[in-house]
Amino acid sequence: MQFHEVKYDNAQPVDGYGPGFFRIAGKVIDGAVLVTEDAAVSWRGPDDLAPLEALAGRIDVLFYGTGAEVAHPPADLVAALEALDIGIEAMASAPACRTYNVLVAEGRRIALAALPV
Repeated sequence: MQFHEVKYDNAQPVDGYGPGFFRIAGKVIDGAVLVTEDAAVSWRGPDDLAPLEALAGRIDVLFYGTGAEVAHPPADLVAALEALDIGIEAMASAPACRTYNVLVAEGRRIALAALPV
């Protein structure tokens, strides 16, 4: 089996996560996080729609990390994203981080909004 190094070009990969924090491109962010191809910032959670609305036209799908366990995203969040033509995929934060890393390395138009584990 041959292994290939993953290249992120200018993207912001999720390097790690733990209780209450994420490490994105070497930078530790406490609490919830919003990660796009070119930035990683603190996020106040699913009621904080403004930064997600700013992604309209830039992404096709938002991976929503629900914390340690998978849960349904709030209906208001889903409705707001659907109105902007942004799909939402909810999963626990750990698989959301891994999925984000794979797809951002492929150059996909995605973002990650994740609650801490």
